[in-house]
Amino acid sequence: MRWPKIWLMVLAPLLIAAGEAALPPDQELEHVVKAGETLSGVAQRAGVPRVLIIEANHLTSPFTLRARQKLTIPRTRHLTVGAGDTRFTIAYLYGVPWQDIAVASGIDAAAALKPGQKLLIPSVIAAPAESATRPAASASPGAAASAPALHFAWPLAGAVRRGFTQRGRSADYHEGLDIPMPNGTAVRASAAGRVLFAGDEPRQFGKLVVIDHGGGMQSAYAFLSRLTVKEGDTVSLGERVGLSGHSGQARGPELHFEIRRNNRPVDPARLLPAR
Repeated sequence: MRWPKIWLMVLAPLLIAAGEAALPPDQELEHVVKAGETLSGVAQRAGVPRVLIIEANHLTSPFTLRARQKLTIPRTRHLTVGAGDTRFTIAYLYGVPWQDIAVASGIDAAAALKPGQKLLIPSVIAAPAESATRPAASASPGAAASAPALHFAWPLAGAVRRGFTQRGRSADYHEGLDIPMPNGTAVRASAAGRVLFAGDEPRQFGKLVVIDHGGGMQSAYAFLSRLTVKEGDTVSLGERVGLSGHSGQARGPELHFEIRRNNRPVDPARLLPAR
């Protein structure tokens, strides 16, 4: 069946919008300003104090908004500690430094966690976001030599089942790549570094390895069936860190792979070599 051209023109915007479900105002973590909206109106609909939105977005008086401007909506979330939760896994899962969670929750940052314990997860008010492109060495004449650019490699060969969708853009955000692969396939370090975590994350990632590459960069390998490194190990580019599996919230045998800069997820596809 062929649709009349006029109907295609009418339906196209609706079909595009349907491809990315918007969160309700009282849940969204990022708000795209519509024509005519005011800061007070956005704050009221979001259920967040106006001053917190001002601070989170580094806004200045008179706080006039422009259409299509993107605003971070800072929210405080609540968490009940479960069996197997650790300080590292909670901080990693929410992308908030443990020290900030401890301060918000009024607890000693070094104290052991207990199942049933209540925590507050604050929003991170960060400096303006950096570009998600690979950091490059300085080329300024006479400048001191900087660290070489960090190059990432694919952790295994396979087609991506599900790509990256930024948190706050839709209800179905996804902060990494899911790559289906038979159980037991070798998963390799995407870049050299030191293992920050190797263990179980019971809420989402299952068996998880996180590698620190320096300069605020980390990579994570989740849904594993087996870990082949331990916390504190130094790994080389391409060194095996685990075997693919079906742990955590995996939908089948697959790898969930993330890259984070300063604990904030970035699209791995923008940092990995083209296939």
